[in-house]
Amino acid sequence: MRPLQLHLGTFTRSVVLEVARQDGSLAESGLEIRETLVTSSPAQFEALEAREFDLVFTSPDNVLAYRFIADNPLHRHLRVQMLAALDRGLGLSLWINPSLTSVEQVRGGTLGVDVATSGFAFVGYELLARASVARSTYGTIDLGSTPARASALTTSTCSASILNAGNELRAGAAGCHRVGVVHDIGPYIGTVVGALETEDNLVLDARARFIDVMLDTSTRIVAGERSAHVIAAARELLGLSDEQAHAHLECLRSPLTGLTPTGVIDQASLDTLIDLRRRYLPTPELNTIGELLESVLASN
Repeated sequence: MRPLQLHLGTFTRSVVLEVARQDGSLAESGLEIRETLVTSSPAQFEALEAREFDLVFTSPDNVLAYRFIADNPLHRHLRVQMLAALDRGLGLSLWINPSLTSVEQVRGGTLGVDVATSGFAFVGYELLARASVARSTYGTIDLGSTPARASALTTSTCSASILNAGNELRAGAAGCHRVGVVHDIGPYIGTVVGALETEDNLVLDARARFIDVMLDTSTRIVAGERSAHVIAAARELLGLSDEQAHAHLECLRSPLTGLTPTGVIDQASLDTLIDLRRRYLPTPELNTIGELLESVLASN
């Protein structure tokens, strides 16, 4: 029987997915995953709406924004859901460019963001505020996906940016400096599997099988299995050195920064996301979002 193909939209190539592909877990599930890199979160959700993607790996804040917030980048609501949590940020952190020596020097400069009204941008605003760099003292520049922001930061196109998923390791090797980490803010989920609502049982079954593979592979990685696969994938997909690939493995295995093998989208992490939105982009919809969260959490 031919494997069922699902099209996945991601910002950075997934090491976990590649491990599942290489160790045969994906093939055993009867699935074939075609992975396409996206340039920005608006582009990702526009493609999802057009059904060019079956699934996306994205920030849970993006799902909340496109589901509930009228003034999202596409200016329309989408019937999107979160299927499972994948990680707690994968090293999500605030970095400054090589020409700066302290976070205070971001004043008068720019924060490189995907879009200024997205979840990672809010993390950047908050970490800068905690370093006494007020939101009013710097600008933002829309640079799109995390790999693009990492490249811009290393060439000093922006003063600071939020990086993760191995991109922060490459930036560090290029002379950038880490000045804040997301877990200082509170419980946080960095990536979820997102999809449009459906009642098609074949689609639901394929999604469930995919989630099972991702979570089982994550469980094995956290348990210390598949380490060689992870290191090889990190070198090939993310362009990391051997030392950086080992550091990425440790990040994946960390309960603070890494994979979430249960897939649970916990309330405390959602509260962190909503609180950040209330602080930096308050909208009336946030007053009732707590009552509507069940509708965005899919059951597989």
